[in-house]
Amino acid sequence: MTETTNPTLVRTERAQATTMKAIVQHAYGSADVLRLEDVDRPAIKDDEVLIRVRAAAVNHADWVMTTGLPLVGRLTFGVRKPKVIVRGADVSGHVEAVGKSVTDFQPGDEVYAQVETGSFAEYARVPAHLLSRKPANLSFEQAAAVPLSANTALQGLRDAGKLKPGQKVLITGASGGVGTFAIQIAKALGAEVTGVCSARNAELVRSLGADHVVDYTREDFTQSGQRYDLIFDLIGNHSLGGCRRALTDTGTLVLSSGTGGRVFGPMGRIIRALLLSPLVGQTMRPFVGTPNKENLELLRGLIEAGAVTPAIDRTYPLSETAEAIRYFAEEHAHGKVVISVKEQGK
Repeated sequence: MTETTNPTLVRTERAQATTMKAIVQHAYGSADVLRLEDVDRPAIKDDEVLIRVRAAAVNHADWVMTTGLPLVGRLTFGVRKPKVIVRGADVSGHVEAVGKSVTDFQPGDEVYAQVETGSFAEYARVPAHLLSRKPANLSFEQAAAVPLSANTALQGLRDAGKLKPGQKVLITGASGGVGTFAIQIAKALGAEVTGVCSARNAELVRSLGADHVVDYTREDFTQSGQRYDLIFDLIGNHSLGGCRRALTDTGTLVLSSGTGGRVFGPMGRIIRALLLSPLVGQTMRPFVGTPNKENLELLRGLIEAGAVTPAIDRTYPLSETAEAIRYFAEEHAHGKVVISVKEQGK
């Protein structure tokens, strides 16, 4: 008797081999626009690596791209709807496949990276030059919390802020994703650290190494009379004049975030800082972090040495990514919000 093959079963198996679950966005709006759907797996180029995602993490950029606010950002993301529909910038997982020109990685390697977008999915493609091996002492969930936030903290303090040992640094938003890494990295660079946060997060900020904590609900650091060599501003809710009062005469203000208006966001504040900085003795420097493999490798060394540890607030499954982003935006998460990814059917 001749064995027959079920055509439907064959088509299903082939579909499963070429598709994946991902969080997609077809329109701008609240977290409700995010949906778990089947999409094609990414096809990698010769210089790219396909990652089997084990975990991802939520960042402010995900909220900006979800809402499409400020509106000026849509000139880059897509005017009427997102050009790229899968969100997520932080990724950790296993190498699934490598492009023809990739020699540093092979299937099975445990890795982590910061990508432009696409990590809220079962698979993600990463340019090999942005990929680094995962810190050996971290879980995939912990590792996913690192790339964007820790790299932003490192670049903001070391590169934009020119932080030197013995200097006094103040970090606003100290209990957030970037802030929790900034405290630890500033300490590793030899600084005296003051963290600004609410009273409920003071213990966390101290546990990460902050020498001093300012409760913003009770005290305005711009009015305290204390002066700092560097202010790493991750919130953007104080005037430039107020921040300058809290700087030494030759101090530096690094502007790494801010809300601002619906149309232009923090652009007004950034432009004023750029125009004012050459006219005064203090330096005011807007800053945006960029993906960097060498920094991830340096961070891996700090993490494996115990100098830096991710602070994780909550972990959600991939199917609840919308709720994770809603929590991040509305509840002022302390530390990182992480997405745990399990392959469909497993």
